[in-house]
Amino acid sequence: MKKKLLGLLLGGALIVTGAASVFADEIDMNEDGTINNPEAVEVQEGDLSFWSLFTGGDGEWFGQIADDYNAGSPKNPVEVITLVWADYYTKLQTAVATGNGPDIGVSHVSKLYELAQTGVALPINDYLDELGIDLADYYEQESIDSVTFDGDIYAIPLDTHCEVMYYNLDLLEQAGITEDDVKAVASADDFNALLQKCKDTLPEDITPLALTNSGDDPFRIWYAAYFQMGGSEFVNEDATEVTLDEEKARAAMEWVKSLYENGYILPGIDDHSAIFQSGKAAFEFAGTWVTGTFENTEGLNFNVAEFPKLFGDPAYCWADSHTLILPASEKRTEDESLEAVRFMFSASNDGGLTWSGSGQIPSAKAANGSEEYKEKKGFNIVGELGLAKYAPRATNYYGGMKADLIDALNGYWQDVTDLDASYDAVYAAIEDNLD
Repeated sequence: MKKKLLGLLLGGALIVTGAASVFADEIDMNEDGTINNPEAVEVQEGDLSFWSLFTGGDGEWFGQIADDYNAGSPKNPVEVITLVWADYYTKLQTAVATGNGPDIGVSHVSKLYELAQTGVALPINDYLDELGIDLADYYEQESIDSVTFDGDIYAIPLDTHCEVMYYNLDLLEQAGITEDDVKAVASADDFNALLQKCKDTLPEDITPLALTNSGDDPFRIWYAAYFQMGGSEFVNEDATEVTLDEEKARAAMEWVKSLYENGYILPGIDDHSAIFQSGKAAFEFAGTWVTGTFENTEGLNFNVAEFPKLFGDPAYCWADSHTLILPASEKRTEDESLEAVRFMFSASNDGGLTWSGSGQIPSAKAANGSEEYKEKKGFNIVGELGLAKYAPRATNYYGGMKADLIDALNGYWQDVTDLDASYDAVYAAIEDNLD
C-alpha cells in the first residue's frame, strides 16, 4: 500500500515524532504503520532521523521518549521512523553503504560487533568526552563492556530483554492452579502437568500455552532448554569449530516439539501475544517487551515471571539487549553527530523509566535502581538478568547463524523434516556461518 503522507500516526503505530516531516512523493507504508522505504522520508532541515525497529507497544513508549526530548527544544529535534523489524538490519546496512542511512539507529548487542566491524556503527568516545559523559557513572560495567570493542565505545546501552513467562490469573483459577503452583515449577514435568491441567479443564478454544510454531519464539525456547540442559556453546572461543552438544540439542528439540504434539499449543497460532492479550491463553512464553502492552489491556488479569526452571540449574533464558548507535553518514555534520549522541544518552538515561513501561529492563542505573521501577509489574524478572544467556560477543557470524538455525528448527516444528534431518540442518546452520 502506497500513500502520500504528511506526517501521521496510523493504527497506534508511531511513524514519525517531532516536528512535521517533509516526505517524498510516495512512502511505502504497511497497515501497521511501518515504513518499507525509510530512505524516502525526508526530515525537516536541522532535525535528526532515527530509524527504529520498535513496533507495537514498545514503539509507542520510545515515541514518548522522543516526544519528551523534543519538548525541551533541543538544538536538533529527533524524528522517529519505524521500519519492519524483519527488514531492519538489511535496510540499515544497505542505506548506510549508499549514503542514505539515518542519523541515529538501534542495534541489538548480538549484532553490534558486526555493525562496528563493517563501519555501519561509529565509535562515540570523542563525543561522550565532549559532552562530559562518563558511562561508568550511569551504567553497570557489564553493560559498558557489551558495547565496547578494542577500547572504543560503539553504542549507548538501552536495555536488557529476556524471554519470560506470562500467565492469565483468571484462567488458572478456572483450572484450579494457584500462583504458588506456578512458582513451584522446577522441571519440565512440573510445567507439563500444569499445561495438561489447563488442557483438561479449560474450554477447547483456550490454548494452554501460546506459542507460534515457527520463528524467533520457539527458537528462544529451544535455546533456553538447550543451555538449561547443560549444553555447550555452539562454537569454540575463536569461532573456528562447531562445539554444539548433539545429545542435548536433540533433546531440547524433542521437548519443544512435544509441546505441540501433546496439544498444549493450539494449531495455527501466528501471533501468540495477541492470543494471550485476548484472554485465550493460560500461559505464554514471550519477551519482556510485551509487558507494557498487556498492562494497558483492559480486563487482562495476568502476571509475569522469570523463565521457568525446566531442566536443572542454572535456569537460563534467552536474552539480548538494545543499544543506540551512531550510523556512519557523510551528510551529518560533526555538530549534528554530537547532538545525536546527546539524544542517545538522554533517551537511555533520562528516558529509562519511561522505556521500562514497555517491559524492557532499562540499562541506566537511574531507572532500574529507582523505587518507581521497583513498583512495576515486571520488576520481579530483574533477577533473571543473572540467568540471561546472551549470544556470543565479538563475532560477525551470529546474525546469519541465528536466521539459519530458525529455518532449520522451523522445519521440525512444522513436520517438514524429521529429527535427524533437522539436527543436520541445525549443525550446518552453525558450521556454515563460522568466521
